[in-house]
Order: sequence, then structure tokens, then C-alpha cells
Amino acid sequence: MARIAGVDIPNNKRGEIALTYIYGIGRSRATKILEEAGVDCNIKSKDWNDDQIALIRQAVGKFRLEGELRSEVQLNIKRLQDIGCYRGIRHRIGLPLRGQHTKNNARTRRGKKKTIANKKK
Repeated sequence: MARIAGVDIPNNKRGEIALTYIYGIGRSRATKILEEAGVDCNIKSKDWNDDQIALIRQAVGKFRLEGELRSEVQLNIKRLQDIGCYRGIRHRIGLPLRGQHTKNNARTRRGKKKTIANKKK
């Protein structure tokens, strides 16, 4: 099991998919990294040799990933909350921020339903 950017890469997946286990790397970035390293994206990660892993680590090292990226995202959210903009307020009260309707849906942001007693029309 290869370890890249502090994350254990699964053995039984294709290289392109295995790299997406790292926070900050999606499919397109994984493909670019493998192209830059000169590794075929269809080879499973268990079949990478040490030289290929070193080249992949070098290519991955150019990006901001994992903890550094997570902290940057949190700082961006905190900045929005501090300046009191619309998105920051929505973050603060835990509601969707991209214009979605909240009357019926938005359960992932609002949480489990809370029943209100004696609510009649």
C-alpha cells in the first residue's frame, strides 16, 4: 500500500481512481498528475514500482492538499462569517448558501426534522 501526501492509497484500484482518495485531488487532476509522472493511468496502484511512486509524489507535491487545503477552506469560511456577507450568515446559521429553496428540502444542511406541537393551518 503506497503512502502519498500522508494518505494510504488503495492497492486494488486503478491509479487514476486511487489518487482521488487524497483530499484535493479529483479525477482530472489525478489524470494530469499521472501524465506528468509518466505513469499509465490504467495500471493498478499495487503494480507501481518505487521509481513511479517517487515521480507521483513529486508531481503531487506541487499542489496544496489535505490539511493545508482543509485549513484554507475553513479560513475562507471564517472570513465570510467575519465580514457578515450573505454567504457568511448562511454558513453561521447552517442553511444552504447557493440559493436553494428551504421550505421542503435542504435536510442535509438543516438536519433532522423537528416536529412543532399544535401547528395547524
